[in-house]
Amino acid sequence: MKLTGIRPDIEDVQPYVAGKTIEEVKRQYELERVIKLGSNENPWGPYPAAIKAMQREVLLLHTYPDNSFVEMKRKIAEMYGLDERWIAVSHGAGGMLETLAKTFVEPGAHILIPQYTYGLYREISRLMGGKVERTPVTPDMQIDLRKLGESVRPNTRVVWLCNPNNPTGTVVDKADLLSFARSLPEGCWLVLDEAYAEFADQNLLPDRVQFLREELPLVSVRTFSKAYGLAGARLGYAIAHPDLIKVIDTVAEPFNANRIGLAGAWATLEQEQSAVAETIAVVQGERKRLQTALKERGFTVYHSQANFILFDSALPADQAAHDLLKQGVIVRSAAGWGLETHIRVTVGKPGENNTFLTALDRVTQKVRGE
Repeated sequence: MKLTGIRPDIEDVQPYVAGKTIEEVKRQYELERVIKLGSNENPWGPYPAAIKAMQREVLLLHTYPDNSFVEMKRKIAEMYGLDERWIAVSHGAGGMLETLAKTFVEPGAHILIPQYTYGLYREISRLMGGKVERTPVTPDMQIDLRKLGESVRPNTRVVWLCNPNNPTGTVVDKADLLSFARSLPEGCWLVLDEAYAEFADQNLLPDRVQFLREELPLVSVRTFSKAYGLAGARLGYAIAHPDLIKVIDTVAEPFNANRIGLAGAWATLEQEQSAVAETIAVVQGERKRLQTALKERGFTVYHSQANFILFDSALPADQAAHDLLKQGVIVRSAAGWGLETHIRVTVGKPGENNTFLTALDRVTQKVRGE
């Protein structure tokens, strides 16, 4: 069919490429067991209280949730010593990012992103007619705030910053970030995507509330998909000044969070905080073990504060990922980011991580002819 009447900006937008599912890989390679270490999910979730709450909520799916989400906002706000006026909820963190693009990005606006980061920032900015500029990272994959600052123009409207960054796992210096935010010109917003923040050393992360109390142009975006184990329930939120929250809620679609996700998130915050903390501790321990194991094998490994690790395999990443796939291990090739020999692997359960290392050894031994 010949399509007409489509906005020209859409021609520049690339569709999001999701990682393969376990079911897909089982069918394709006729495997009985597959482990998924490609989408940065939490294999310990959802937690028992969340499961029970979501099961009960199914009986109410014929009705809309409370459109103001007051109780959920209040529950989230308590974690940061704020009240509900500072919180907006959304259909996953991705839904909030799209709402922010609609809020800030106008045709021709200058948008800044680091060279290697979450691809959705570029696409939603292009969709709104923004002109995206990418700034280089340091050799050790750190986001270079100095380069970002030097690239800010009078018509820069958004700086998208993922912290910890995806796919590198690195974090920016919190003092430097505060200085960067204070330097932004009027009309330019810093969107701080903190989807993986729970897995980081909390002492390394910025005090987002301090930013907001100073009325700096910041929006922090968080999610229940990762540490809270609710990726399929799709619930995210933003922390911002109440005046901006009113704008976000106006731009967002009505009922932009579902009953199942709200019930699961509420139950997790109310009853499963200790389980979440235990999971984070295990992930941090396994992350360290996995980084050490990869370094011992001679790979260049980048210091991660997320629930995944980026490393240079010294092999064509697409082929290496495919060879691992045939052994039932799903990882993410970083070739899509322009990192042709790099692989991103999610930190899974201890047994899953062992399976990955064994499969990786087979792949490298095959290439080396051992």
